[in-house]
Amino acid sequence: MFGEIDGTGFEVFDPRFAALFAPHIHVERLWTGARWCEGPAWFAAGRYLIWSDIPNDRMLRWDETDGSVSVFRQPSHFSNGNTVDRQGRLVTCEHRTRRVTRTEHDGSVTVVADGYGGRRLNSPNDVVVHSDGSVWFSDPVYGIVTDYEGGVQAMEQDGCHVYRCDPSSRRIDRVADDFVQPNGLAFSPDERTLYVSDTGATHAPGGPAHIRKFSVGEDGRLSGGAVFATCRAGIHDGFRVDRAGNIWASAFDGVHCFASDGDLIGKIRIPEIVGNVTFGGPAHNRLFICATTSIYSVYLFTNGHAIG
Repeated sequence: MFGEIDGTGFEVFDPRFAALFAPHIHVERLWTGARWCEGPAWFAAGRYLIWSDIPNDRMLRWDETDGSVSVFRQPSHFSNGNTVDRQGRLVTCEHRTRRVTRTEHDGSVTVVADGYGGRRLNSPNDVVVHSDGSVWFSDPVYGIVTDYEGGVQAMEQDGCHVYRCDPSSRRIDRVADDFVQPNGLAFSPDERTLYVSDTGATHAPGGPAHIRKFSVGEDGRLSGGAVFATCRAGIHDGFRVDRAGNIWASAFDGVHCFASDGDLIGKIRIPEIVGNVTFGGPAHNRLFICATTSIYSVYLFTNGHAIG
């Protein structure tokens, strides 16, 4: 055990994890005061982090230059997952409006996706942008089954699925349709693999609490889908992948780190349930952690492989 401070610290199960930090590195709490933190996204040019405080219907902004926190957007339509595309624009999943949007450089908002097959989406949850510009997102029901993270509304789709929006035609395709509650998603460094979590255990006793692994075809179609890792401390909600292919996944006891072969090699213990993470900082070697009420960060000996 290394660097334990106020319930935080590194837990090593494999030497590969010990090589990713130094014994003196510690977890920092940057801010607290939310109801449920989610969807962190790093903006390198401005050196700031944006994230969602879903029940409070707002998005917040932490400035690396002075440590200040301010409201970025309120109301936010009960925003959840966020990311940054290759042009440096914010892409957001909104529960209340049941859509995925993009905030342009001039501040205007463009709708990326709000329906499929002539019916409204459920409540887009998390999103990732491929290097070809396509937008991939998950669509569980968390934002339409209670008023806490959205608003009670009728489900119009025949299930909870994963979608891809083509950057040229804007056509939306359903790329995976065998999930209970699809949630976090991220590409491998070479983008030949897509990882998607299923958090169906939140609504079905004995339901899935795992991350699945898909092969990505040149045409954008997915194949495979075997279970890559199963969570034994709650669920794996959101996650990110570093340049070495390690997966850094949220869990009820902190952040779990999996090697690309699926081995759980270590944990970063956090004294709150963790909802999501992202890499940021000038060298992209700082892991930002969205926990229940707080934002934490820790420097690592690895780097995120994608912006945002």
